[in-house]
Amino acid sequence: MTEQVFNLAETGEKTMERVLQDGNIHLNHMVLPQGEGFPGHAANATVYMTVMRGRLSITLNDQPPHAYPKGTVLKIPLGTQMRGTNEDPEVLELLIVKAPAPGK
Repeated sequence: MTEQVFNLAETGEKTMERVLQDGNIHLNHMVLPQGEGFPGHAANATVYMTVMRGRLSITLNDQPPHAYPKGTVLKIPLGTQMRGTNEDPEVLELLIVKAPAPGK
């Protein structure tokens, strides 16, 4: 088998999983019920964040929070301070790509 196969959790429960990490990219998957989020931190790579389900409320650097619906792709530069939450009843699902991989 030439390809490698990676699977994403199918859940409505809080999930933060590292799906793939290699020298090219890091691929992470998050599922966040209402009131859940990821803690404030600085991006350690350029981050491409895709909203797969729900609506992401995110604060970047000193900006006020913005909300992004399903189907939105955000490109967040290296070093940006970020904090994200799910403020809505619908479950939030994110696919996060860091490229190039941190440390490159």
